Amino acid sequence: MRVLAIDTATTALVTGAVDTESGQITQRILADARAHNERLMPTILEVMSEAGLELDDLDAIVAGMGPGPFTGLRVGMATAQALADALSIPLHGVCTHDAIAHAALVGADAADEREAADAALVATDARRKEIYWATYRAGQRIAGPDVSKPGELAVQDIAQVIIPEKLADQLPEELATLPRSEGAPTAEGLVAVARLDAEPAPFVPMYLRRPDAVPPKKQQLSAAIPEVRL
Repeated sequence: MRVLAIDTATTALVTGAVDTESGQITQRILADARAHNERLMPTILEVMSEAGLELDDLDAIVAGMGPGPFTGLRVGMATAQALADALSIPLHGVCTHDAIAHAALVGADAADEREAADAALVATDARRKEIYWATYRAGQRIAGPDVSKPGELAVQDIAQVIIPEKLADQLPEELATLPRSEGAPTAEGLVAVARLDAEPAPFVPMYLRRPDAVPPKKQQLSAAIPEVRL
């Protein structure tokens, strides 16, 4: 099965073409991509070209559903939805943190089996001085995803932390002193945690909180201005 993987829930822009039968993986991970909406589609086309594929060759699409900030997350999800509809192929949504955990704990570049079996915290930047987080054992989620301030995080029996370095010192002392690394979703991880043989579940973003933008408040008009109804 030839699968396109997309994730824009973190600051990284992740795209990849994965052939589940041959094991061929062609991917791009653009760190700190601040213009997901401008760079996503051109990057997808670059990846497909490098893999020797056309969009019509795809059998399915896998996309990260977050948790992630509203604007970045919706870019990837909207693009995935549009492509899947245009190509009439299944769209499978996955938790972005599940893909990060797979890459860090059970993927080809992961640590040894002993470390993979230990419970791990996976956290990403939620802005507003908060983090999105979930905990895992052997790549399987055991708590979360949720959002909270790093210093208020209360999780037990964690042996390692996967978190952006800039956020690590904001964790409680019992977590900040644990072995840690940085992680990002990968195309392989996104496809690995998707249930490609099952009917796609509803494709719903994991925002976990309301967007930063809010509708403007209705302004009070002067009593001298008559109300006009159309």
